[in-house]
Amino acid sequence: MRMCRRKLLAGLAASPFARELAFGAQASSKMGASKLAAPGLFPGRVIGVEDKRSIVSGRYQADIVKPMLARGMKDLTGADDETSAWKLFFQKGDRVGIKVNPVGMPHVISAAEVLRPIISNLTVAGVRLQDIVVYDRYRQQFLKGGFEQWLPQGVRWSSASEDYTLIQLDAKGYDRDHFVELPLSSPGYHNDERARYSFAANFITKEVDKLVNLCVLKDHQSAGVTLALKNLSHGLVNNVSRSHSTTTQNSCNSFIPAIVQLPVIRNKAVLHIMDGVKGLYHGGPSARPQFVWDHHTLYFATDPVAMDHVGWRKIDEKRLAMGKKRLVEDTPDQFSTFTHRQPEHVEIAGALGLGVWQWDKIQYKHVNLG
Repeated sequence: MRMCRRKLLAGLAASPFARELAFGAQASSKMGASKLAAPGLFPGRVIGVEDKRSIVSGRYQADIVKPMLARGMKDLTGADDETSAWKLFFQKGDRVGIKVNPVGMPHVISAAEVLRPIISNLTVAGVRLQDIVVYDRYRQQFLKGGFEQWLPQGVRWSSASEDYTLIQLDAKGYDRDHFVELPLSSPGYHNDERARYSFAANFITKEVDKLVNLCVLKDHQSAGVTLALKNLSHGLVNNVSRSHSTTTQNSCNSFIPAIVQLPVIRNKAVLHIMDGVKGLYHGGPSARPQFVWDHHTLYFATDPVAMDHVGWRKIDEKRLAMGKKRLVEDTPDQFSTFTHRQPEHVEIAGALGLGVWQWDKIQYKHVNLG
């Protein structure tokens, strides 16, 4: 990236605006920081585990995915075995949530073949099945994605809202004690006192103690990428449509970091696993089959910024290979209509201390199993 852009973003990070983001979560400011809070136990470390046998004719191969998950967790933590790796994060008595992503259904979503062994490993680490909750914000999207059909008996599922709506000011299902206030509203709603606030879902504030962020590898026409950070920011609070209300009113670069730094989210999202067995390189967040590719890789991190920087690079590599421009250079077309994408939310999140952004400080390890 050009030096002038680096200086611009560095200046933004040091500005009063960035400081306002850092202290936006007023109601949660008394919550003490957890040692597992982002960037977590392994700042800057990202593990990618590839196996070309992981998907055949569009179908995930569960017997291949399971050892990929084991290898990724061992390499991330340095543990001798998979159980020890999971026990670094989870133990008996923990209430553990798993945030899935259904938006790209049916082509690119958090897959059953990845979700099921995560649940199994949580139980081996001592977490009771009844203390595991699988979640997405919208109940109808969760059901359409089929997630409830994948869960072992005893595992619960949860949501915050019934379904997607254009204006998302209803706070039912959300906790008014945990919020971010930003000077940003959807057009025409600035006089509504709710318009400047996003409240955290009861799921993250009341139902779970820790969260596994099971995100996917996807392009996004307003945010640039929708990986670990955006799976949290747009899945765990209400009033998110204000961040990209129109193709020209796009504030994802500030909205996403502001939400993820909310202490109740930052403290509880202790492990990020990105399902990149399939990926989407253009036209997101909905997944059109012509832009889906088999990437054969799972990614592991406690640092969502470092993970997203790696994922951003992987998407750009695919875009260039397919004759498209990098995300920051892209212009609108019929599938991606926003005037300017904003993947810089990843760098701004790094500037706010949510993780490691600088590429020369990221320890990325790629493992090829077959």
